Amino acid sequence: MSEIIRQVTISGRVQGVGYRAWLAHTAEAMGLHGWVRNRRDGSVEAVLAGSEPIVSEMIARCQRGPSAARVEAVVAEIAQPDVLNLRQPGERFSILSTQ
Repeated sequence: MSEIIRQVTISGRVQGVGYRAWLAHTAEAMGLHGWVRNRRDGSVEAVLAGSEPIVSEMIARCQRGPSAARVEAVVAEIAQPDVLNLRQPGERFSILSTQ
């Protein structure tokens, strides 16, 4: 099965509610790799890499997020492999600083 990479932007009430930690934990439990970070505009950005069905399932879960979040929109776009280079060395999935 081939790997796909998606760059996902989640907007709504998604900062200050544990969304990044939830996303990182859920993605790792599903066997995905990538990263997640807050954006200055109040959204959360993530890169998800893995098999197509699992990445698609994770994107669907992003529509809900953790219980305190109020997701308004999730936009997923095809991403290139070089976006994975932002991960911390040795980590499968990283929580990055705000951009």
